Amino acid sequence: MIPSATSGQSPFTPEHRVERVLCFAAHPDDIDFGAAGTIAAWTAAGVEVSYCIMTDGDAGGFDPAHRQDIISLRDAEQRRAAGLVGVSDIHYLHQRDGYLEPSHEVIKEVVRLIRQVRPDVVLAMHPERNWQRLQKSHPDHLAVGESVTRAVYPAVENPFAYPELEAAGLAAFKLPWLWLYAGPTERENHFVDVSDHVDAKLAAIHVHVSQHPDAAAMDATVRNNLQDNATRAGLAAGRSAEAFHVVMVNGQGTIAGF
Repeated sequence: MIPSATSGQSPFTPEHRVERVLCFAAHPDDIDFGAAGTIAAWTAAGVEVSYCIMTDGDAGGFDPAHRQDIISLRDAEQRRAAGLVGVSDIHYLHQRDGYLEPSHEVIKEVVRLIRQVRPDVVLAMHPERNWQRLQKSHPDHLAVGESVTRAVYPAVENPFAYPELEAAGLAAFKLPWLWLYAGPTERENHFVDVSDHVDAKLAAIHVHVSQHPDAAAMDATVRNNLQDNATRAGLAAGRSAEAFHVVMVNGQGTIAGF
């Protein structure tokens, strides 16, 4: 089931059932910042959640002493963080950090994984740049959003796109929902009350010690952002929320090609 949610103009309501979710991110820690509270609520409700990290995060970190081991270090951090919110299934595309592009090589791998998992929701970074806070719009983040959006329609549901996948037994699949995070505020149309999962979200973020030279400032910023989201969602004072741009891909009114 979907966690408790408050929607603005979202087509998604709490009555929609969610049993499987596939989350895409550019780097280890992106999902934890963007959606770990919602993911913790999902897994607590019995939803199966998988991650796909497109790069190894090899350009991340601040300590020169970590360069040789940064990939294994960030992988270990991501796996520990995922475990704190109930996720154990993690996939990597092993693209180079800072060089991610929405190429057909990448899109094909996204299509492959979506057809394998066959989720109710694909969650990904937003393909549009956020001019209010440019740090949310790392080029790799935008490339994730563009790659996943191109994969979701039409390739995932077209048996003649990447036909070698169909030949390998990965049948075309009509995805119901695309949820996008880390996008422009004006695009956000769906808010999830994560008040009961803030501690789990922050614990997951804090695992990524290689990325946060000022953990206290990071913690305060995340808490403030969650409370600001809750205010925009119309939740009671003191609540916390994560914000998404929810897009219905295939529903009752959807017909082929429209």
